[in-house]
Amino acid sequence: MDFTLGQRETHFQDRVRDFIAREIRPRTPQYRAQVAQGDRWQHVPVIEEVKSLAKAERLWNLFMPPHSGQPPVDDSFRFEGEQLTNLEYALCAEEMGRIEWAPECFNCSAPDTGNMEVLHRYGTLAQKEQWLRPLMHGEIRSAFLMTEPAVASSDATNVETRIERDGDEYVINGRKWWSSGTGDPRCKVAIVMGKTDPEASRHAQQSMILVPLDTPGVTIERMLPVFGYDHAPHGHGEVSLTDVRVPADNILLGEGRGFEIAQGRLGPGRIHHCMRTIGAAEEAIDAMGRRLVSRIAFRKRLSDQSIWEQRIARARIDIEMTRLLCLKAADMMDKAGNKAAHLEISMIKVQAPGMALSIIDDAIQAHGGAGVSDDFDLAAAWANIRTLRLADGPDEVHNRTIARHEFARHAEHMAERP
Repeated sequence: MDFTLGQRETHFQDRVRDFIAREIRPRTPQYRAQVAQGDRWQHVPVIEEVKSLAKAERLWNLFMPPHSGQPPVDDSFRFEGEQLTNLEYALCAEEMGRIEWAPECFNCSAPDTGNMEVLHRYGTLAQKEQWLRPLMHGEIRSAFLMTEPAVASSDATNVETRIERDGDEYVINGRKWWSSGTGDPRCKVAIVMGKTDPEASRHAQQSMILVPLDTPGVTIERMLPVFGYDHAPHGHGEVSLTDVRVPADNILLGEGRGFEIAQGRLGPGRIHHCMRTIGAAEEAIDAMGRRLVSRIAFRKRLSDQSIWEQRIARARIDIEMTRLLCLKAADMMDKAGNKAAHLEISMIKVQAPGMALSIIDDAIQAHGGAGVSDDFDLAAAWANIRTLRLADGPDEVHNRTIARHEFARHAEHMAERP
């Protein structure tokens, strides 16, 4: 088994790492100052500055066109992109994950990444020209509206938002929340998941449709904080849709195809999240290491206390194991497809956030009272990653997938239910 990275893999990973060190990390104080001043729900000028630098170095749209082996519905749309494989992009995503605002500088931030993949794979030429092109150029941002407050949305078949045909239009009614990105004034379009036919078979009831956010009836009711962090200017909105009318041409792929699109969208997104999470864990272990060797308590360096030797050793072991599992999943997706790698995707989706949360928690402990402040970014990192135990499917759903696979291996011993 060869674990050596290829030339193309190391080429992009090294370039992203170097760019972050040169252009992004030194500007972090400027980024924070700009977010804090004036109206916090405005785009941040320093991001636009760095985006132009990333474009100039061809570190832009690294994941596009998506390398899936699945042809787009309409392949007449052309654009420039590096078309990294899942494995190649995973290595870059880890580097981006070390600094929260880094992904957007490369036009590689969620939910735009997943929405661009959806538009490329399933959109018509007109939909691509209207929405994919400006997204690819970094001129606008987008949102993905699936989760609802009234139902357990981890099962997409529970979604209650209605999408009803009325002549040449669809009328949409429903309420969504945790609609990430809706706080940004550049967010111009959302992909909305709802039901077009509640009487159809379970996985053919849902559809996805494009909804410009300035359409009458679309109302951002409030921005939802995460453990007190509002994540301005990105934010996570609760959105009501009241008699929202959009052209029938805005439907994606056709009625009843929403669940299919969702499954195609979430596989790569989960890998991206997990690799960024590993980057956040690397950032936390670095912070912990610096603190442990520089802090004196009871006349000894913290690093000389046996409990901290155990914790930092465990942290390094867990990061290395998790990275290997994530890269294995990405490699399987490239070679055999997302469906073949579904078990590995579920495993890494459970493992990565839990691993990172444990390491960040230890890093907070090492910093004492300073760890729960905003001085070291550890509290914010913990809050961000805690959401990933829920986003893109909660741990319980993925654990169920893994467990059922294991039980299936012993089907011949399965007792009949009473």
